[in-house]
Amino acid sequence: MPVTVLLVDDEPLVRAGLRAVLEAQPDIEVVGEAADGAAVIPLVRELRPDVVAMDVRMPLLDGIEATRAVLRTVTDPPKILVITTFENDEYVYEALRAGADGFLLKRARPAEIVHAVRLVAEGESLLFPAAVRDLAGAHGRQRGNPDARAALERAALTGREEEVLRLMARGLSNAEIAARLVVGNETVKSHVSSLLAKLGARDRTQAVIVAYESGFVAPG
Repeated sequence: MPVTVLLVDDEPLVRAGLRAVLEAQPDIEVVGEAADGAAVIPLVRELRPDVVAMDVRMPLLDGIEATRAVLRTVTDPPKILVITTFENDEYVYEALRAGADGFLLKRARPAEIVHAVRLVAEGESLLFPAAVRDLAGAHGRQRGNPDARAALERAALTGREEEVLRLMARGLSNAEIAARLVVGNETVKSHVSSLLAKLGARDRTQAVIVAYESGFVAPG
């Protein structure tokens, strides 16, 4: 089955460009478009896309609030990939904190766009880990987030789960973590599921943000 994608951007040319890139792939299908975040929830419910690729800055409802709304109101929500013009954008970091699974620059090359959609859909590794680290360094440290520290303390991760979280923050996939720790892939999946549940994180991206904001992993 192809990965299905909903495109959300207030610029028609951006949507057209993304559609052309993605629909050139045999395993990706664009199932719909919207010009603002306000239209996302009904379209997600109707089309059930695997991934929503959404501009982080839109006039009526931006990508941050649209992400929050989707995750709050949609059962079994899609993966959310936010699109931005600027790499070190606090809006992007807020969208990731709100629950987005990754971000993509509008100037990204076609191969990078396709890679981002596939990786976010799979959920097996962190998209652009160095960029997430830089965002956490620029914006997360300013927050000094006591909630993140409290979440980590409550989680009481095992030593092995802590190892896995550190490797997740470096961007390693489940298979790469398994090779590094000399364990089976299913064992790593079990550790990832366990630490996500303990941290109350939706996915790897949110777990890594908790790791950075709590000080468990240092950005930079």
